[in-house]
Amino acid sequence: MAADESRHTELILAAARLFRRNGYERTTVRELADAVGLRSGSLFHYFRNKEEILLAVMANGIQSVIDEGQALMARHEQPADRLEGLFRLHMASLINGVGGDAMHAMIYEWRSLSPEARAQIQELSTAYEQLWHRAINEAAAVGLVQGDPAIIRKQVLGGMNFTVRWYRPDGRMSADEVTEQMLRAALPGLARHLGL
Repeated sequence: MAADESRHTELILAAARLFRRNGYERTTVRELADAVGLRSGSLFHYFRNKEEILLAVMANGIQSVIDEGQALMARHEQPADRLEGLFRLHMASLINGVGGDAMHAMIYEWRSLSPEARAQIQELSTAYEQLWHRAINEAAAVGLVQGDPAIIRKQVLGGMNFTVRWYRPDGRMSADEVTEQMLRAALPGLARHLGL
């Protein structure tokens, strides 16, 4: 049983990499199977179809960020620490390795899901956005952000999500430097409070 779970996870991670590199539509079942040393037909021992693999990539990616975000919110009491932590977590999930592959699939392969699968991902996305809603409202209550919290959340998440399009690990800035620049631009009141 543990071997099946391990292979299942291995397939999800390999699929995320392939979907990022080739796109969901252009990635074949044979490529997915080859990536983990399986025959094409054996893939369906783990997943019913290719869409189920895409759904697993997205669901695992966002659930991981939700779990980390909830733990972060539980660890920190101060609004500044919570909002900064969520910002850094989101950026790390986008631009660092495995999480970035899953988030890339969430952002760019969304339309490839059936309406039923989309509803499952939307439910997880809503849970994640609730963490942001809470953190931004708390930060607004102490003057760290100004404006409509829903607009701030959409602007901040939208700006960060776009980094999967342009960020390159071998670029002129490290992931940490990009994160600091993005935080200063997106949340200037928080950045000033943090001394950035």
